[in-house]
Amino acid sequence: MIVTAFRVRKRGTGLNKKLILLANIVALSLAAGGCDRSEPEPVVELRPVRSTVVTTSGAESVYSFSGSTRAELDSTLSFRVAGNITENLVDLGQKVEAGELLSRIDPKDYQVQQQEALAGLAQANAELRNAEASYERTRGLYENRNASKADLDVARAASDSARARVRASNQQLEAAQLQLSYTRLLAPQACSVAELFAIENENVSPGQPVVRLTCGNCAEAAVTVPETVIGSISNGMNAEIIISALGNQVFAGVVKEVGVAPSGASSAFPVIVSIIEGCDQVRAGMAADVRITVATADPHTKILVPLVAVGEDREGHYVFVLEENGDHYVAQRRTVQTGDFDRSGIEIITGLIAGEQIATAGVRRLASGQHVRLLDEDQDRQQ
Repeated sequence: MIVTAFRVRKRGTGLNKKLILLANIVALSLAAGGCDRSEPEPVVELRPVRSTVVTTSGAESVYSFSGSTRAELDSTLSFRVAGNITENLVDLGQKVEAGELLSRIDPKDYQVQQQEALAGLAQANAELRNAEASYERTRGLYENRNASKADLDVARAASDSARARVRASNQQLEAAQLQLSYTRLLAPQACSVAELFAIENENVSPGQPVVRLTCGNCAEAAVTVPETVIGSISNGMNAEIIISALGNQVFAGVVKEVGVAPSGASSAFPVIVSIIEGCDQVRAGMAADVRITVATADPHTKILVPLVAVGEDREGHYVFVLEENGDHYVAQRRTVQTGDFDRSGIEIITGLIAGEQIATAGVRRLASGQHVRLLDEDQDRQQ
């Protein structure tokens, strides 16, 4: 049409020029209209989902147990005799050395008992000397036939009795000395004072708590392990201790003790894990999670997925496999056969292979063929 208009213009008049201009406008309008006939592509709504990559687990399983930290040695000391506390020589948090005096009670009563025992021993020794001298004289007379056999027996019995009284007096003296020594409370080893239960001028009875000490170079974590797992844990196994109060810091540890009987009324067994590094940061009484890698009885690999990734309806168990489609993914429902499950996940016997990506959140709200985007990728972009 444009060519025809050009030819008319070549040999036309003024009217022809107007016709040519009008023809050009119509042609341009038709060309523009032809370009606008293509419709815009529809916008695909992407549903956000969380996902994970399917992996296989070998002959090891990682278990996590909750507990708390404690000192390597935590002991509460008390006096073994009654009395009035005359002096407390330590303060809360103070470090003490082995054999250091912590507290003492008034020793006067026990010093008197010791003096009485000493006096009794001295009297017994004097009686023994007299009885032995009398026995020697009687034996000489008996040998010269100037004393009867009965006299000799009486003298011998008196000597033996006096010797027994000396032994008894020695034991009484030792007991009195022990009682006197119990008026002084000593540290059993290098420790720190964790708590004070009694103050000066307070009367205490035997066994009444006075001082609590925490000892040892490194703290340890005490946890309880279910009966289904305790058989797989043994001394010397490596472990990880996570302390939430220290920003979830991870400390290396090793299993130190494994209980052989349940603790209390529960069916869980006590396990002690020693912290082998970073001991200065850990204090007794902190909440702790202990991770222990345990060898499983099944030597074959298996697929474990999170419990939230598996849905169930009338058709059975299923998962949504995420297939990449350009800059997003498409969720495809797939029926799976499941096996055993525990806190670490549920076993997939058939239906999945390692390396596939599956949805782990909102599975029951997804539909097969639905377009989705990964929340994990959104967080990576923000970071």
